[in-house]
Amino acid sequence: MKKYVLLLFLGLPFFSRQVRAWGFFGHRLLNRLAVYTLPPGMIGFYKANIEYLTTNATRPDSRRTVVPGEAPKHFLDVDRYGDSAEYKMPRHYADAIARYGEDSLLRHGIVPWNIVSMKNQLTAAFKAHDTDRILRLSADMGHYIADACVPLHTTRNYNGQLTGQRGIHGLWESRLPELLSTDYDLFSGQARYIEDPTKTIWVAVARSHAAVDSVLRFEKDVTAQFSEDRKFGYEQRGSQTVRAYSREFSRAYHARLNGQVERQMRYAAALIGNFWFTCWVDAGSPDLSQLPRTPSEKEKQQLERELKEAAAAPLVSAPGHEE
Repeated sequence: MKKYVLLLFLGLPFFSRQVRAWGFFGHRLLNRLAVYTLPPGMIGFYKANIEYLTTNATRPDSRRTVVPGEAPKHFLDVDRYGDSAEYKMPRHYADAIARYGEDSLLRHGIVPWNIVSMKNQLTAAFKAHDTDRILRLSADMGHYIADACVPLHTTRNYNGQLTGQRGIHGLWESRLPELLSTDYDLFSGQARYIEDPTKTIWVAVARSHAAVDSVLRFEKDVTAQFSEDRKFGYEQRGSQTVRAYSREFSRAYHARLNGQVERQMRYAAALIGNFWFTCWVDAGSPDLSQLPRTPSEKEKQQLERELKEAAAAPLVSAPGHEE
């Protein structure tokens, strides 16, 4: 299985202009892996579009500084809401607005509520037999589900900026998978139907938040064993020489985490497949072989426009987890 997963890496770029969540590499890999969890009634359609789903796994990050209101969809600062908030917060968005106000929610993130909303949208797209919307929503949903599986997407200390650990965001979510995931076992079996999508995504958020302490504490433990010149080094990425966590430090931190990144990646890939499958079943399991096998020309043109807009957009901070 590890060799099989390695083959899935081929063609995936290792570094992005900005580090977001799992990075371009991780998000694209997770959507790609999720395709292989699907049952016979779905996998033909999804495999025919696997390059679309892989490439566009990063589309939500490209929108962060272009589309107002995009940034909060990627995270939830659980610790802004008090002790054990992940178990006490309203599960329905209207109830959360009534309790906290929408301004507060948008400042501190709405990822679980966003995923439930997208679940309903994707179910509707299956019912409508709308190829473009099925593909677009599947790719986007995969991204947000993966974000919910990242511990640092559940805390206000999302980049270690409050504890003198600035940069840990990219270390955990991008540097470690890019360096070490070829040795991961990411096989998660066949997709399963989700009886309660709302409960399931909140369980995912709670699981991620429970890991925040170890993500931060173990990095401090390992840092204490490394001098500054051993913790960081310089690498050539394209035409640029950039400062990065050293391979030695990254491997030591990875070992201290004891498989945590691998477990979360495997969990995320399975969860993405489970949500896609559940949407299809809830739509009446439509015959996907009767749908167009590729995105329409209109969708392709829309993607080109978005790419141009994202490339032309200035690199400015968007509210919420902007580092």
